[in-house]
Amino acid sequence: MRTVSKTVNPGSNPGSPVALPACASPRAGRSGNIRRVPEEERKGGEERGDLVELRRREALTRDGARPDAVARRHQAGGRTARENIEDLVDTGSLVEYGRFAIAAQRGRRELEDLIERTPADGLIGGTARINGELFGERGACAVLSYDYTVLAGTQGALGHRKKDRLFELIERMRLPTVLFAEGGGGRPGDTDYPVVSALDTRAFALWARLSGLVPRIAVLAGRCFAGNAVLAGCSDLIVATENVSLGMGGPAMIEGGGLGNVDPDEVGPLEMQTRNGVVDLAVADEEAAVAATKRLLAYFQGPTPPGAEPDQACLREIVPERERRAYPVGPVIETLADTGSVTFLRERFAPEMVTALGRIEGRPLGFLANDSMHMAGAITSDASDKAARFLQLCDAFGLPVVSLVDTPGFMVGREAEATGLVRHASRLLVGGAALRVPLVAVILRRGYGLGAQAMAGGSLHEPLLTVAWPSAHLGPMGLEGAVRLALRRELEAIEDEGEREQRVRDLTAAAEDNAKAINAATLFELDDVIDPAQTRSLIASTLTAASSHAGPERGRRFVDAW
Repeated sequence: MRTVSKTVNPGSNPGSPVALPACASPRAGRSGNIRRVPEEERKGGEERGDLVELRRREALTRDGARPDAVARRHQAGGRTARENIEDLVDTGSLVEYGRFAIAAQRGRRELEDLIERTPADGLIGGTARINGELFGERGACAVLSYDYTVLAGTQGALGHRKKDRLFELIERMRLPTVLFAEGGGGRPGDTDYPVVSALDTRAFALWARLSGLVPRIAVLAGRCFAGNAVLAGCSDLIVATENVSLGMGGPAMIEGGGLGNVDPDEVGPLEMQTRNGVVDLAVADEEAAVAATKRLLAYFQGPTPPGAEPDQACLREIVPERERRAYPVGPVIETLADTGSVTFLRERFAPEMVTALGRIEGRPLGFLANDSMHMAGAITSDASDKAARFLQLCDAFGLPVVSLVDTPGFMVGREAEATGLVRHASRLLVGGAALRVPLVAVILRRGYGLGAQAMAGGSLHEPLLTVAWPSAHLGPMGLEGAVRLALRRELEAIEDEGEREQRVRDLTAAAEDNAKAINAATLFELDDVIDPAQTRSLIASTLTAASSHAGPERGRRFVDAW
């Protein structure tokens, strides 16, 4: 308490000091030219008028103020933007920016109608914390969500300004970001700001500039077109629900371009966008999308306590003894990683190349693997692109990479070359050679040619550790092909086709015996041949050694949108 000398009302001792609260002032009854009702004149428990008005305006920004819009959203099977954010972030952690913004349409609508019907100008955003129970202060993040119940989630003038503000803060504070991107793109109905082209809008450049600086996850449900789709496409990972329709242009733009009438839900459905590699992770609905997003974000937030270790002995039998027998590589990854820690990405795109995030002893890392169940594990153009971008993602955000090699090499032939294989295949080599994070290569069975080199960063001596399982064979190209090429004249001289093919089989068997991993190890072409059950512990020890000393200063690199 402090005392201020003032004259009091009749009945008191004139001129005597009166005790006032520290926040009080002798001019408490007046602020500028506004006459405020002194506290002693208000009825018991009654709030000041300005606070009453603030409470009213706050209430109008919440879902409860628009029960009709919320009901329509729920009837369509969706959740509101605020419901998704509430589910995503830690309780009470959201610091919202621009919640009182409204659509810039005062020239065509009444102000009170805009306040009631266009809260936050259809874009909720701010800073928050996600997974704080695991990471504490490292759980700090930013979150933005378009509100489809407000003008179909379109991008308004004040919404763009809000994005600009938040994107710059994200860059300054280095905040991982989650963006719920559902919406119809640019909004043509705003009247308060004169516009010719709006091409000076900065939001897209600011968002793209965050690439490689902070992890960004886009969550898509329902329809996402034009500018909203671009924001999603510039993100590092895209999580999408079964009802998604994603496209660079919506039905109106398609029809306006003379390309016919297309149902909004058929522009870019999930089936299309998972097979072409646009969507990284497909889920059932928004609830599942939020859970998946929290899980994905955690990989970039740091280590956790070590998880349970699967039985490593089963790795000894997981690779078939017959070299031509295919097997799924997913279980190998899940056995090496902490139990339940693996998330597979872009599963339906280029399935011959598997990319996944997981943990070993709590340490987050990326897994890259050939899958012999598809294309015999050969590396196609799409597989090269998928792997190269994944390496960029891991490198940008400090995730070590474990590469599981079982490939006959790059796919070849006229059809493969027609896809631009030379450039795409080289992209994987460039991405591997540029890695700054630790790389560990494990040759499971076949390690042939340039494809195997690309899986190992360009050379078997590029990873911090290159080991092979006893089942592995290595060579400069596929062994049967090498036999046919090297001994072509000898084989052509054998007139009987059956005898010629038997000769090929015999020579291939001899080549396979020479190509065993143990023979390559005797020439130190690789670091070791190991019991498969030792793989996890060797990876963990190598990564521990790599992290024991600070590496050179890491410059920033962007993550390619493709």
